[in-house]
Order: sequence, then structure tokens, then C-alpha cells
Amino acid sequence: MFSFCCRTWVILACLLYATRLTRSKKVKFVSVLTKFFYCQSQSSCDMASNFEKLVKTWKLGKIDYARALRLQEHVSSLHNDSKNHVKNTLLCLEHYPVYTIGLRTKQYDLNEEVKLRNTGADFHKTNRGGLITFHGPGQLVVYPILNLKHFTPSMRWYVCQIEKTIIRLCEKFGLKAETSPDTGVWIGNNKICAIGIHGSRFITTHGLALNCNTDLTWFDNIVPCGLIGKGVTSLSNELKQNVSIEEVLPKFIESFCETFECDCTEIDRAEVDRINQSLDVQTDSD
Repeated sequence: MFSFCCRTWVILACLLYATRLTRSKKVKFVSVLTKFFYCQSQSSCDMASNFEKLVKTWKLGKIDYARALRLQEHVSSLHNDSKNHVKNTLLCLEHYPVYTIGLRTKQYDLNEEVKLRNTGADFHKTNRGGLITFHGPGQLVVYPILNLKHFTPSMRWYVCQIEKTIIRLCEKFGLKAETSPDTGVWIGNNKICAIGIHGSRFITTHGLALNCNTDLTWFDNIVPCGLIGKGVTSLSNELKQNVSIEEVLPKFIESFCETFECDCTEIDRAEVDRINQSLDVQTDSD
């Protein structure tokens, strides 16, 4: 890719050369020159597009739900920061036991909250879509913080892509998963992956929870996602062997890149330190 200065010198040199050509040769030369600069401009556009669709993966390990909420808010705010060059990020993590409800708080009043907290889990109200669900050890939780204008600016498209990502992931484990009229990914009548998202000006937060080797008895205390008569399952349960988050995560990232047609790279350690420091400062000031 040429800089502006290099392009100027090339154009001047070409013009000087063209003055010495016959009329027929000039026509051919101009045609070749036009194609050359068109390819250069297309290359520049492709590079810019690929750069925008570069997604950073941040493997956070086990993290408290409240801190994860603050982290999502902070990373999503970076999309408004012109100094932050690569904004799209996958927050890949695991939560301590917690029940969360979305914008629809059906049947979950203060008494239910106290009851669920007495199980030893935390409880949080959020601004995501969907009803109540559980997050905990053995469950891969991924919060994609994406600018959908870099992909396809449609929340419906985005949910479909997440579902396709999980279906593709399950295929890598030899499992047939599918969608249903209810959001999420299912194996038979049992949900293996819950999806609950939020979007603001096409910047996404919240995301998905895939049961790897989760203790499914935690779901006995609720009606998962408010769906009566439906069950839950996990990769370990379906494969009749232990399948850990560490084993699943690389396949998830691979499936995500294939489905969203993007490239992924691990987040830089210095950027992690800057974000954590900023979060700690915000927490101290609250």
C-alpha cells in the first residue's frame, strides 16, 4: 500500500512516460495504470475492513458477576474512544454461582431472591433480554462486546450468528444441536446454551452461557429461562465424559471466527492492565 507521497511520484513518472507513447499505447498504458490504482485502493479498504473485524479474546478465568458487569460497561464504552484502535472483544470467563434475571422479572420478587440467595448463590438483576438463568463453575460464559456496524447491524442477525457458533461448536464434539422457537441452542428438549443479550447503538453486551461440566442441579431451583417443561444439559452430560472449559474454549473461538468471518487475537497484557486499573479506580470512587 502506497503512501500519498509515493503515489504522487508514481503518477508524475507515469505521466512523463506516457507523453513518449503512441496514441494506441497510451490507451493501453492508462488502462493498466487505472487497474493498478484500483487494486491499491481495494487493498486499503480490505485491510481497513479486516482491521475492524479483528476481535480480541480476553480469557478472564473465574470472575465475580458484579465485576464482570462493570467490565462489560467499561469495554463497551471504549467504542466511543478514538484512541482505542481495536474495540471488538470477547470476554471469556466462568462465574461463581449466581442467578440472574433480565428485563422481564416474571415471578421473581424479593421473596424469590432471598430463597435463591439461601442456596449459596448470588443474585443479580440485569438489562439483558430473557428470563432467569444460572451461571456457575463448569459453564463457559462469553460476553462479546462488538460493534455490529463492523459486521451486520442487526440484533436478530447477531443472535442467529451466536446460535450458529454454538451449533458449529457442538458439531466439533460430534453432537447435533439445533435452534427452536425459543432463543438458545438445544439438544433434543434440553437447552445446552442460554443466550441473553443487550444492544445499544449496535454495541453488544451480555452474551451466552454454554454448559460444559456444570453441576446441573443448580437449575432445579428455577424454571430456566421461564420455559416450563424444558430441561437443561451439558457437553459432559451428552458425551458421558468430563468436558472442561479449558477443552472447549479454543473450539469456541475457532467456531466464532468461522461463523462471524473474523480473526481473533489474544488481548495485549498492557491493555488488560490499563483496563483493570481503570476499573479499580472507578470502584474506589463509588
